[in-house]
Amino acid sequence: MIKMDVNCIDKLENLLEEKSSVEILGDFLQQQIGSWPLAATNYKGLEQVEEREFEFDGFKIRVQFNPERIRSSAAKVDPKSIAKRACFLCLDKLPAEQLGIAQGDDFVILVNPFPIIKEHFTIPKLNHEDQSFMVNVESMLSLAKSMQGYTVFYNGPKCGASAPDHMHFQAGKSGFMPLEAEYFEIKDSSSELLVQNKEVEVRAFHHYLRKMISIESTDIDSMLKATAVFYSRFSSMQMEEKEPMLNAICSFVDGKYVMHLFPRKLHRPRQYFAEGGQQLLISPASVDFGGVFITPRREDFDKITAADITDIFSQVSVEKDFFSTLCRAIKEN
Repeated sequence: MIKMDVNCIDKLENLLEEKSSVEILGDFLQQQIGSWPLAATNYKGLEQVEEREFEFDGFKIRVQFNPERIRSSAAKVDPKSIAKRACFLCLDKLPAEQLGIAQGDDFVILVNPFPIIKEHFTIPKLNHEDQSFMVNVESMLSLAKSMQGYTVFYNGPKCGASAPDHMHFQAGKSGFMPLEAEYFEIKDSSSELLVQNKEVEVRAFHHYLRKMISIESTDIDSMLKATAVFYSRFSSMQMEEKEPMLNAICSFVDGKYVMHLFPRKLHRPRQYFAEGGQQLLISPASVDFGGVFITPRREDFDKITAADITDIFSQVSVEKDFFSTLCRAIKEN
């Protein structure tokens, strides 16, 4: 047992000496469900979650009705609201029942008590510091490799993070998001190849409802370099933002890192702020960009259409010409 102001079972790297990450984290989840009533109730509640599926041109979007996610979808993330509440990711504020598995020296893996995935983890940084992608991307890649069998995702401070004041990732059992399988099925036929050499491959998806840049490599340094190129080019085109607006999804599959990056221009679509029957309380984050739209209200689940999904993505994703310019800048690097 180690102590980091939270009850930590051990370091993940130590546990991996005897078991796979799927075994370790699966056992950890069951332990928390057995000892933490809130987690037990909400994971049991996943059995009642409903889904609908919409087919597009060679890919699909699933819509999930999950009322427990109202906390995240409706979270107030303006500076004034954040200043008024205690940080629920700081280790000294965690519930007494909540345990953790240390990841390296900077992060801790926690069971997410409000899941959208059957195995859902939140991975906050030990220090209370702002959500920030580029300075933590190496940790994201390391997490993806350590947590093989799981997919790690990042929500930017204005792109779905319900705690933009505390750096964190999330992770869920691989295969939950349609994107994870679709990428390998459509990448050769539906993408623009921006970079390809013996170290790394970078592709752009212009016609996937949302705009997406995907990076593959067996080498972490090559991943970091390619990600830095994307980030610097995108940042220079969105200079009004402290961090360019993005979501990221990362996994380690068959000996390769695979990262999907979603450049954005808007936090929430106009439907979120509409009134009455025109409202759809949808605040897109990484999981939505991965192909699972989360609807915390029954009325939104029942009435959402394929046209709504297309429109929401078109509002929050960067525009066609902007994306083409970004792709040229990456290609010419």
